[in-house]
Amino acid sequence: MARHLDLEEQEQLDELKHFWKQWGNLITWFLIAVLGAFAAWNGWQYWQRQQAVQAAVLYDEVERAVGSGDAARVEQAVKDVQDKFGRTAYAQQAALLGAKFLVQQGKADAARAALQGVAEKAGDEGYQALARLRLAALLVEAKSYDEALKQLTDMPAAFEPLAADRRGDILKLQGKNDQAKAEYTKAWQGLGADAQYRSLVEVKLTALGVDVQTLKAPAETAKS
Repeated sequence: MARHLDLEEQEQLDELKHFWKQWGNLITWFLIAVLGAFAAWNGWQYWQRQQAVQAAVLYDEVERAVGSGDAARVEQAVKDVQDKFGRTAYAQQAALLGAKFLVQQGKADAARAALQGVAEKAGDEGYQALARLRLAALLVEAKSYDEALKQLTDMPAAFEPLAADRRGDILKLQGKNDQAKAEYTKAWQGLGADAQYRSLVEVKLTALGVDVQTLKAPAETAKS
C-alpha cells in the first residue's frame, strides 16, 4: 500500500513539474504584474493624500492671509498652492477666495492671474466655469471685451444661463443690442421660473424693448 502511494505521489509531482515547466513563467509574470499594479495603486493613493494634505495647509495660509488683510501674502500663497498643487480642490478654492480678496484690494492683475490658473488647471468643471465667469467680469472692467467673450464659450450646461447673461452684458456694452437681446433671452429661458436672478435678466430685456411676457422657457413651451 505504501509503495502504491509513493508511485501516486511521484506521478503527481511529475505532473506538477510538467505544468510548471509549461506555465510557470507566465504565472510568475502575471503575479508580478498584479502585485506591481497593486503597489502602484497604493503609491498613487498615498501621493494623492499627501498632495491634498499639503494643499490644505496652503489653503489655510490663504485664509489666514485674507483674514489679516495682507494682500502680498495672499498673492504669494495663492501662487504657491497653484504652482505646486494646481489640480487639487484646495488649490482651486484658495485661488477663488484669494482672487475675490485681491479684487477688493484693487489688485485686478493678481486676481486675473489667480482665476486664469483655475480656468486652465481645474479638474472640476464647476470650479473652472466659476473662475471663467469671474475672469470675464474682470476683463470687462478692463474693457477687454473680446477676451471676456472668449472666456464664456463652451460652458457646462448648468452655467450656460449665467454665461449667456454675461455675454449679453458685453454685447450691450459694444453696442450690439440685437445680439445682446438674443443672449439675454437664452439666459432668461435657461433660468428656472423660481430663480431670483431671472428677474434681473427681465429688467435687462425690458430695457432693450423686449416684452418678457411674450417669452417662454423651453419647459413651458413643451407644456403648452
